[in-house]
Amino acid sequence: QVQLVESGGGLVQPGGSLRLSCAASGRTFSAYSMGWFRQAPGKEREFVAVISGVGGSTYYGDSVKGRFAISRDNAKNTVYLRMNSLKPEDTAVYYCAADKLRASSWSDYYGMDYWGKGTLVTVSS
Repeated sequence: QVQLVESGGGLVQPGGSLRLSCAASGRTFSAYSMGWFRQAPGKEREFVAVISGVGGSTYYGDSVKGRFAISRDNAKNTVYLRMNSLKPEDTAVYYCAADKLRASSWSDYYGMDYWGKGTLVTVSS
């Protein structure tokens, strides 16, 4: 069983930056690909980014490429999402997820094994 707890959300102005964290329980953290999804009001959940178990591979959704960066620290059982050049359309609840599915397949699959409860990011002036 893996429990995920997100933190770091909040209100930020357009063009600003924010870093989200996701702390995971369990002793097999490196066995899981870890990623982020987001869901804006009235919209479907959207894939944001994923990182492989040992951190060698990362993939991003088209809307965040070049602005967001995912990383992980397996010693701390934590995955991060650095978000730069934020736009109002980035406003959403951001969810952390864990699954043993290969990272390259995450963008087309939403049935991850474990989910956090989400953290709200609001981009507004």
